[in-house]
Amino acid sequence: MGELLFEIGTEEIPAGYIKPALEYFGRAAKKHFAELGLACGEIRTLGTPRRLTLVVDDLQERQPDRVVEHIGPSAQAGFDKEGVPTRAALGFARSRGVDVHDLKVVATAKGEYLVAVEDVKGVATGELLPEILPALIREMPFPKSMRWGQGDMAFVRPIQWLLALFNGREIRFSFAETTSGATTRGHRFMGLRQPIAVNGFAQYQGQLKENWVLVDQRERREIVVAEVKKAVQEHVVKGQAEPVLDEELVATVTNLVEYPWGVCGTFDDKFLELPREVLVTSMREHQKYFPVIGRDGNLLSLFVAVNNTRIDDLTLAVSGHQRVLRARLEDALFFFREDKKRKLADRRQDLAGIVFQKKLGSMLDKSERTAVLAAELARRLDPGSEQDARRAALLAKCDLLTEIVGEFPSLQGIMGREYALLDHEKEEVASAIYEHYKPVRAGGELPEKIIGAIVGIADRADTLAGCFAIGEKPTGTTDPFGLRRLALGLLNIILAHDFHVSLREILLHALAGYREMLDIQENTIDELLDFIRLRFENDVIAGGTSPETVIAGTAVSFDDVADCRSRIRSLADIGGSEQFEVLAGSFKRIKNIIKDNRETAVQEELLSERAEKGLYETLADVRARTGKLVAERRYDEALAAMLEMKDPVDLFFDEVMVMTEDQEIRRNRLNLLTALGEIVLQVGDISRMHFAGSSA
Repeated sequence: MGELLFEIGTEEIPAGYIKPALEYFGRAAKKHFAELGLACGEIRTLGTPRRLTLVVDDLQERQPDRVVEHIGPSAQAGFDKEGVPTRAALGFARSRGVDVHDLKVVATAKGEYLVAVEDVKGVATGELLPEILPALIREMPFPKSMRWGQGDMAFVRPIQWLLALFNGREIRFSFAETTSGATTRGHRFMGLRQPIAVNGFAQYQGQLKENWVLVDQRERREIVVAEVKKAVQEHVVKGQAEPVLDEELVATVTNLVEYPWGVCGTFDDKFLELPREVLVTSMREHQKYFPVIGRDGNLLSLFVAVNNTRIDDLTLAVSGHQRVLRARLEDALFFFREDKKRKLADRRQDLAGIVFQKKLGSMLDKSERTAVLAAELARRLDPGSEQDARRAALLAKCDLLTEIVGEFPSLQGIMGREYALLDHEKEEVASAIYEHYKPVRAGGELPEKIIGAIVGIADRADTLAGCFAIGEKPTGTTDPFGLRRLALGLLNIILAHDFHVSLREILLHALAGYREMLDIQENTIDELLDFIRLRFENDVIAGGTSPETVIAGTAVSFDDVADCRSRIRSLADIGGSEQFEVLAGSFKRIKNIIKDNRETAVQEELLSERAEKGLYETLADVRARTGKLVAERRYDEALAAMLEMKDPVDLFFDEVMVMTEDQEIRRNRLNLLTALGEIVLQVGDISRMHFAGSSA
């Protein structure tokens, strides 16, 4: 077993590209080693703006010897009736370097085929790596790549050096006019000018640290945080202020530097007139600066910048950062003051100049449709809030026309809230303007207040309905309107607030908003519901619930999403019990027997067998109890009551012939089983949770 150290040295890589590249690096290496039969220990990936590094512990030094079977033509095509090899068999044997009489016949799912058995000797890992390592470079995906020099190879940035060592021995190969070696390079400005020789990972990491490179991004992150905190404490009295350590910004800065040095600067107090989010965004998005807050949680006129070089003249460095930030803040303050000269509501008609989608009208059209739908939802979910929901929906997109949002698109919704409050709109309306955008991404924050949730649902339903109405549905990896994300957002809002509302009715109302401009096909609503249902199923399955349990719940009903989730949870809780597995198997049998029978009326006088009378009595008792439990959505208790039918059902199948020749009795017994099935189907189609070979 040996250690592999592989470093790709480059020009500065964009910070956002590094983490995905390192994740791929590790996965791809593991895949290549597995395909070649090479066992290995821990795989680590490290990176800075100028290097992507792979470290593999306990990598097998040689492939194991193995036997490979090559399948050729069918046995029938390989030999004639007299057993004489045909041209097909002779050609196959020749291509594999074996005598035709050494071919074997094996049975496969498609019949009998000729097989050539080859004894393959394992190859030394050192001989395989010159092929594996270039492949890892070549296959690494990036949002954008570059070509340089005379070659046609592409990578995220021009490659400057390659380090490849296995067990301390150099692995030689060339890629894009660069030949691998046993040297790395330190910090661009503070490290040694000449290449640095290394013989293994421990020395590599140590040598880089001596040359001002923290190659381990986890260690570098800790130093970034420490430097930011230290810079603040050196500027103010300890405990009086602290930096705002936004995790996303910390991650970005960590991948912008090879060794961090923090400095604290100031800006004019007049910029504190700006809303907090504008100040923070101005610092974070363009300059990658950390804001600073006081003990009361309010922003101070301070910021922290993280440099990639040691600072000798601190005053000069700070003044440079302050000058750049001041220009940004002057622009932001000018935009903010200009925006305040005009009320948010006065901008609404100008939304007619922004195209929502060329077939679906303008943003003004969208806001009016959304307002109608939001008011309808409010009537159902929060009576009395219809006017606020409508007002919020009408104003929700107006901040797209402001100067601040034009400069900082990430502030849409945030600035809508701020300007609405300045215009003396109701707090509920202002909050909803901001919250209707949530969640921005998968796993993101959801609207906390009900009006924001209602407008968020209406906005997403309008987009989904319109796009499906014109046939703009996601296909494969193509989803230009982000409809998958919108569907998940809509579902998560409904579930977070436990809204019990008909999804079909919401979407029908949304489609109705397009009636005057589009010819909507009858199957549009069903296609849309199926699309959203699949998003729901995939999301719940990804959360750890078995696919069978999820399908058992959605197969019965998906219209009330919150109710469907409750039923699935109850099915998951009880699904592992032996009693439930037996009942699920029996229910599957019942479904196969009753087929298309829909009648549930049972004539008690036609029940003659002890087992069918017993089942009927149990059925009546369970139906009486579960009716109330299901109505109150107490599905755990309802399922527990249904389990009481297990023994009577087993006895029924043991002693009663359902498909008797007497048509009247047969129909009565089918109705009995159908009635039993209807009770179970109030919670889920549990037949989908039964597996062949289970205890049932």
